[in-house]
Amino acid sequence: MERSKVIFGNVQPGSVYRKAVNSKKKYAKKFGDDSARNYSARVIENEYIGDLLGVKNIAVGDASDGTSEGFDNEKGIIVGNIRMGFGHYRISMAIASAANALGYVPYWMDLNSYKDTTCTKVISAQNDLYSMGSRLSQKFKLFNKIVWEPLNYEGFRKLSYNAADQKNAELMTPVYKNVPKDIPVVATHVWPAQAAIHAGMRNVVNAIPDNWPMALHFAEGSIHTVQTHYAYQGYRICNGMDGDKVLNPMPSGSLKYVGHYIDHELVANIEDDCARRIARKESGKPMRFLLTIGGAGAQKEIFAAIIKDLMPDIKNGKAALYVNIGDYKNVWEDLKKMVPGIEAVAKTHFNDWNGTRKFCEDAIEGDVNGIHLFCHENIFEAVYATNLLMRSCDVLVTKPSELAFYPVPKLFIRRIGGHEQWGAIHSAEIGDGTLECRDIPHTLQMLRLFIDDDTFLSDMCGNIIRNKSLGIYDGAYEVVKTAMGMKK
Repeated sequence: MERSKVIFGNVQPGSVYRKAVNSKKKYAKKFGDDSARNYSARVIENEYIGDLLGVKNIAVGDASDGTSEGFDNEKGIIVGNIRMGFGHYRISMAIASAANALGYVPYWMDLNSYKDTTCTKVISAQNDLYSMGSRLSQKFKLFNKIVWEPLNYEGFRKLSYNAADQKNAELMTPVYKNVPKDIPVVATHVWPAQAAIHAGMRNVVNAIPDNWPMALHFAEGSIHTVQTHYAYQGYRICNGMDGDKVLNPMPSGSLKYVGHYIDHELVANIEDDCARRIARKESGKPMRFLLTIGGAGAQKEIFAAIIKDLMPDIKNGKAALYVNIGDYKNVWEDLKKMVPGIEAVAKTHFNDWNGTRKFCEDAIEGDVNGIHLFCHENIFEAVYATNLLMRSCDVLVTKPSELAFYPVPKLFIRRIGGHEQWGAIHSAEIGDGTLECRDIPHTLQMLRLFIDDDTFLSDMCGNIIRNKSLGIYDGAYEVVKTAMGMKK
């Protein structure tokens, strides 16, 4: 099927199709076309989070062409992803965690990790552009207003954008060549889903991350899952995806509301973790704030302002800080310049995964004081450190991206891209996060509410427990069940 010409029954203009074809030609000319390659596919150990989530890696092209080795055709489930920021990796970890908890074997398939393939070269080129755009949007308000916000909010929303992506995804199919075609694939970014469909994978679930419906996320031929009812309605009618046109809707079987994509370890411990948050608040222990800097390494200025504001509270025992800077060690150098005196009160946990894990385990029941800074060069550790720290923190401070859906009280700082604001809106409506604070003064105002108000934190904890009883945080389990159910 020519998926760039007709998208859910909506015929695309000839100009859109020609542009999509030219996009594929441009990438093929730049990076080559390896569709004739018969890349090997092997299951190997994941040495970083394998013991935590039961996940194994799929290595592509590391053995003789034609090799297919190590797959469990009964219990295996592929988590197809890319690294574009930290968000898609984090959602993948949630899916892997749920699959492991349900007794399946999750296989990690990062399409941005096979450096010799055209697939990875195409994705890396686009990832570099996106990361650069994210950083520029934080530095230059005019660029953000004229270019970045409109692209993220309306540009990615259009069916014409999906048409080009569908063509480019044809260059990514060789990585699936020797992956058994019946093993379910859960893709946490649209490109692994599109590539899987083009490659003939028969059971594909496309786990859509955003609450703002965008045609960017369409992978026709898969079952699309969404985290909110708002997203379900917007995607179902292809709302605003071709201006004001009334479009053909998605067929009912191609779209499913499942709830938030959350790790089993976090969902299973919601009641206990919230009870400890409330007890710490009532007993006057330091309120623990978790600041997490995403994969683009942006928003340092906001975090520096927060740390400065909290410094007196940290010194007098009213607050404590976890700061996860991911794999961006340069952020620590910047923070030292931006927050005088931080070195004197901060303990660094750099590239010590066992030490980080022990700290996170001890902090659940134990006391925490001061500032603790975490940095890990390995991408798995850089991302998952936030998940481990989440259980013992009181408030997560984050932009309203994929973390907007996590079951922990949240303070939302300014978004990166217009689509992210809808994550904060949803979180505020179900009561587990704040409004988006779009400047530093409002961010600091919300910070003081958490520290000084007697009920602000406890109300959020109560809402989180109630949301769990409604199944709102069960999305990862439901995605896995949907994918495995497709085999039947």
